[in-house]
Amino acid sequence: MKAIVIDQFGGPEQLKLVEMPTPVPLQNEVLVRVEAAGVNPVDCKIRDGLLETLIPHRFPLILGWDASGVVEKIGSQIKNFQVGDEVFACCRKPTVQHGAYAEYIVLSEDQLAKKPKNLSFIEAASVPLAGLTAYQALLDAAHIKKGEKILIHAAAGGVGMFAVQLAKLMHHAFVKRMGADEVIDYTKEDFRDATHRICKEGVDVVLDCVGGDVYQKSSQVLDHGGRLVSIVSQPSKDLESKHIIGTWVFTAPNSKELSKIAEWIEQGKIRTEVSVLLPMSLAAKAHELSSSHHTRGKIVLDFSDGA
Repeated sequence: MKAIVIDQFGGPEQLKLVEMPTPVPLQNEVLVRVEAAGVNPVDCKIRDGLLETLIPHRFPLILGWDASGVVEKIGSQIKNFQVGDEVFACCRKPTVQHGAYAEYIVLSEDQLAKKPKNLSFIEAASVPLAGLTAYQALLDAAHIKKGEKILIHAAAGGVGMFAVQLAKLMHHAFVKRMGADEVIDYTKEDFRDATHRICKEGVDVVLDCVGGDVYQKSSQVLDHGGRLVSIVSQPSKDLESKHIIGTWVFTAPNSKELSKIAEWIEQGKIRTEVSVLLPMSLAAKAHELSSSHHTRGKIVLDFSDGA
């Protein structure tokens, strides 16, 4: 099979299109023929070696934590999927090596869900990691409730666009189209001033998708007892003294939650947006665009043509 691999950490130039053996599923695994793979910031961090001490890895390393495709083979213990099923998956594994940037990938049932019927493979590949991250940050970690005020940083990005929609769903310009009640332009106004102008007492929850100074300043816009959830930064030690609950979310595959997201997509309650589509051979270009942090929506690699 064709796959995009790296043999060492480094820049986008490390990504190479090579031939690799097609994996064989074990009894409790599913072999998926990949039609499309989503590109996420975490892929670039892994490639750079920034997560080397956090996640075990082996070379040659196939990147990619998002995939959509068709079930090609199943192990004897598989109960919920059959050959021919159209699926999408969060492909994170305990050891980073056999990811989604390949024509075939072996996955466990917990990583898979049936692809939403109203999405193409390209669109479906943009959903799993970002959708699950938003779900686990807002629903599992922050436990958002009806009537609460939520500030979402980088709301036009991959995770942000799903977080806005989930926040609105739980409460029964680009971000405006995704359902935000108020939009803050951080290039024109300090988000702290803007937040207090909109919500005098502060907000109940902040979802930080940026880190750095944004994370440090976010505690200043939270009401007493607020929750600061970050997908980038570990909780600061000073949050407790401010009566703020800090949580760091590192997304885990979850078939049940991914299936729920698929259900909401089919019902028209959540949608995705693919901003850039590239062939698998241009994976390096996709990484350059992802690292720029200026793309709206998601970047997807098309594996269907094998080029």
